[in-house]
Amino acid sequence: MEEVRIAIVGMGIGKANARGFLNTPRARIVALCDIDAERMHKLATELKIPEPLAFYTDYREMCRDRSIDAVFVGTPNQLHVPVALEAVRNDKHVLVTKPLADAVAPARDLVAAAEAAGVVNMMSLSTRFSRETQIVGAMAARGELGEVYYARARSVRRSGIPHWSPGFVQKGGGAFRDMGVHVLDAAWWMMGMPQPVSAVAVAGAKFGPRGIGYFDYKPQPALAQQYAADDYAGGFIRFANGAGLQVESFWAAHQPDDFQIELFGTEAGVRCYNPLTVYRTIAGAPVDSTFHIPKDWEGVWNAIAAHFVECILDGVPCQAPLRHGLIVQEMMEAVLESAETGREVALSW
Repeated sequence: MEEVRIAIVGMGIGKANARGFLNTPRARIVALCDIDAERMHKLATELKIPEPLAFYTDYREMCRDRSIDAVFVGTPNQLHVPVALEAVRNDKHVLVTKPLADAVAPARDLVAAAEAAGVVNMMSLSTRFSRETQIVGAMAARGELGEVYYARARSVRRSGIPHWSPGFVQKGGGAFRDMGVHVLDAAWWMMGMPQPVSAVAVAGAKFGPRGIGYFDYKPQPALAQQYAADDYAGGFIRFANGAGLQVESFWAAHQPDDFQIELFGTEAGVRCYNPLTVYRTIAGAPVDSTFHIPKDWEGVWNAIAAHFVECILDGVPCQAPLRHGLIVQEMMEAVLESAETGREVALSW
């Protein structure tokens, strides 16, 4: 193989990932798949995807297309596993947007099938692959932070419940699987991916079921009637090495927008975003180092696409396999289960 022939499923987040593949020399988009044919043709025109290009409204039919080597899955949460499983069963490499699934059991099934098939399987994680996260992760891996014993991670919107797809607010959706997954995954990765052992949390829906708290502050009474997920969650995860992670996700709140991860290390502490700041004590005095890193979302999607392609063509070890997504899924579901039951939930590796 000299190139990877890619199919994009889902024209929402698929748009950003498609841009990444278009900027990757050894990738070629050969097919689009969505239940809305008009959206596919609009995206193809907007991004100027070169012909020939196949269009599918049935992912099963698409997965049988032997001209496709790999599939990006960008559907609502509830369809991540069905689409990715079909791709794996047809010997396609898979790249799946976050979260891996809408529950733990299907996530486990997918990981088992992908690993047994021997295909490259990877999560598309925009926060993990951001420049700030990569820089801090490298610092931690080099030991510059010392022992990372605690972290705080939060993603807060003042009014930002998605209203463009009912899958977001139906069972298997929710704020924690949509937004919390970003900061949970990135914090866990920067901490060195310690083994989670338990979670305790609260969660609920205070805005969405009332038809408020949606993007643009526009009331959404129709979605309110379908609401069956959280619009906020806050939890604490304990790890086998003694470290702890406080994680919060709010789709709507009477608070300003906020997106931050803070790491507490024995040699240094870090605030990861807006701007990246490192806190140290040197010669008995506090020393703070601030790095203003321009936002580069195009670079993030390019990095994800390029890594996926090099894993397939060059055999490079995958830095974000679906198994990572499974462990994050298990932590997320433990948080939500604890919130529902009012009890601490044990986790097994």
